[in-house]
Amino acid sequence: MWPWGHLAVAYLIYTVYSRRFDHRLPQALPVIALAIGSQFPDLIDKPAAWTFGFLPGGRTLAHSIFVAALLLPAAYRLSRRLGRPETGVAFAIGHASHLVADIPPTAILARDLSTTTFLFWPVLEPPQYQSPESILAGFLRYSMGWYEWVQLGLVGIAFLAWYRDGAPGLGYGRRALERVTGNRGLSGSKR
Repeated sequence: MWPWGHLAVAYLIYTVYSRRFDHRLPQALPVIALAIGSQFPDLIDKPAAWTFGFLPGGRTLAHSIFVAALLLPAAYRLSRRLGRPETGVAFAIGHASHLVADIPPTAILARDLSTTTFLFWPVLEPPQYQSPESILAGFLRYSMGWYEWVQLGLVGIAFLAWYRDGAPGLGYGRRALERVTGNRGLSGSKR
């Protein structure tokens, strides 16, 4: 799944979780942690495998449930210590949804578990698939098949849900952009 697909799946799961269990709309800081968690496995594994060549594939170390079993409780413990347990939950939802979303839907429909071996790396070898020689090469070879259209549809649905939820996290992005550019608001005036 592409980064935007992972983010969409994670946000859709998290907005349902927030409404059902927290009984409130998603909040900014947890949504930022969710976004990081939804990309985390690929941010580790893809460069380590495709660019630096020290992992055997783009779905190995950070895609392993063994790493998740150590990482997610540690992230939650840290978030509780900082007084933000919802942030740890959001990161965990993002990370876990990434792992599940990387299982091809066709394999699920065919009940083919051979494509899930990446979840058990290094005990099991990851499935063989053609890896690009770099991250840039992967993006340059991008093409739209049915699966990519489904992901794009999920992005649209997630964007509408995020907007309906009040665009949580957008204010952080604006303030960060203002700090970097030295601009105040949309007027473009200098601070």
